[in-house]
Amino acid sequence: MDVGVALPQMTVGLDRDRIVAWCRAIDESPFSSISAGERITYDNLDGFTLCSAAAALTERVRILVNAVILPWHSSALIATQLASMDVLSGGRLEVALGVGVREQDFAAVGVPMEGRFGRLDRAVAEVRHLWSGGEAAGGGVVGPPPLRPDGPRLLSTATHAKSLARAARWADGVSGFSLEADVAEVADAFRMTREAWTAAERDTAPRLLSGTYVCLGPDARETLHAFGRRYLSIFGERAAAAMAERLPAHDEDMLRTFLRGVRDEGADECILIPASSDVELVGRLADVVTSL
Repeated sequence: MDVGVALPQMTVGLDRDRIVAWCRAIDESPFSSISAGERITYDNLDGFTLCSAAAALTERVRILVNAVILPWHSSALIATQLASMDVLSGGRLEVALGVGVREQDFAAVGVPMEGRFGRLDRAVAEVRHLWSGGEAAGGGVVGPPPLRPDGPRLLSTATHAKSLARAARWADGVSGFSLEADVAEVADAFRMTREAWTAAERDTAPRLLSGTYVCLGPDARETLHAFGRRYLSIFGERAAAAMAERLPAHDEDMLRTFLRGVRDEGADECILIPASSDVELVGRLADVVTSL
């Protein structure tokens, strides 16, 4: 199983120097990917900007956009942005696509939540059409062409049976997440994904990703829980505090147990999402990964 590390996109104190340091530290450590994603109504840096920076600042790791909320975007604009990122990375791009769940973010970008599942399916087909050199709606082709003949690998963030059935028609796999670093939860998600792929009569197995929030080192528990309360505050202060208290990946042994369990359930990759922008966290995570 590969292990990737996300950029500390949702943490405080993230500036240019730290972004450069994190990109270089991840690329020089035993990790498989570097990632960031989309969130609008929060004080985070833009995920596309971060992934583009990582594409230029790294040489080895895959660049994972985790995730693109596709119903927010023009298909042609997304096609050219992601293809440009693929070129910038030298063909190392992988993309997870989702429909979004935060009504506040949809309102902020002026897009309705209604019908987003169908819009996602149609947009995936259009992006792949454009990547293959197909004509855009107004004529002409959208460039640049991605470096892979079929474009970057596309994953889905689907979690429920109905959405997994839709994803099985177009996705190469699923990028999931476990808030409580629960191996049983991950195993159930993987089982449902495999069942969806079988029902869709796919001739290849789904790529399986999971992940969780992490922090190691001095005051790791307090840092992780403070991060959780802040990031999950969209659910209300009391709910955020309760969820934050259940975040367990602040101990090396616990994190090692989670990674081994996810590996044993057949994960292709596990993404560790940091709760601190301190670049020393990369080395601590690397020590755990090399001890598996």
